[in-house]
Amino acid sequence: MHDPAKLLPAALARQSRFVRLGPSQIPALLIHPDWSTPAPSVIWMHGRTVTKELDNGRYLRWIRAGIAACAIDLPGHGERLNPDFHRPDQLAALLDAAIPEVDQVVAALADPALGGVFDLTRLAIGGMSAGGMVTLSRLAKPHPFVAAAVESTAGDPGTVATWRPVPLLALHSEADRLAPVSGMRAFTSALATHYAAVGADPSLVEFVTWPTTGAPDEHSGFGRVANEAKTRQVEFLTRILRPTPPSSDI
Repeated sequence: MHDPAKLLPAALARQSRFVRLGPSQIPALLIHPDWSTPAPSVIWMHGRTVTKELDNGRYLRWIRAGIAACAIDLPGHGERLNPDFHRPDQLAALLDAAIPEVDQVVAALADPALGGVFDLTRLAIGGMSAGGMVTLSRLAKPHPFVAAAVESTAGDPGTVATWRPVPLLALHSEADRLAPVSGMRAFTSALATHYAAVGADPSLVEFVTWPTTGAPDEHSGFGRVANEAKTRQVEFLTRILRPTPPSSDI
């Protein structure tokens, strides 16, 4: 049985709430620096076969910088386990189920019951692997996001013509054996070309890679460069979202 409350360190648990969001009752982990002051926020999605509680050090970095998080379980994962969605041959079905849920999550964060503490005028989206694919697919249509950050994922260059230019940070291992770097390199190159064509700065697209990281399959996390990867991400989000660091230690 998946018991999310047991998966968080005490420092993070104090700032966290487990909820269900939207008509689909999407399991979500909400994390906020103080639960009283509106904070810029990130919707974050994990990869296939894992859960929203993974890599909770990421969330600690965010709230210490003044950034709130909404991490969700993808369909068939975590608190709504369905092993069929874990199979590689069901990736397309997973994405088809997950992409429409993004809008449910955005709408739910605006619920007055949350007290307006998730600032939706400074809302980013991101994810790793399958979660990154959901992110990049959702950004190909009109959306409310001001930035995106993805890791170890892939995008379809054929979708970039419909993108509204927003800052994007993509992190990747050159040796990734599950999501070959060539795919993401082609996507970010096409996206930067699109940005330039519509009068936006192509440098809004940041593609950062490492030759190797030592992570499993060079895909699941960033191994020995994990600290550098997390630092790059929090610096990117801080630059774009302009958070106010909390006054008390977390």
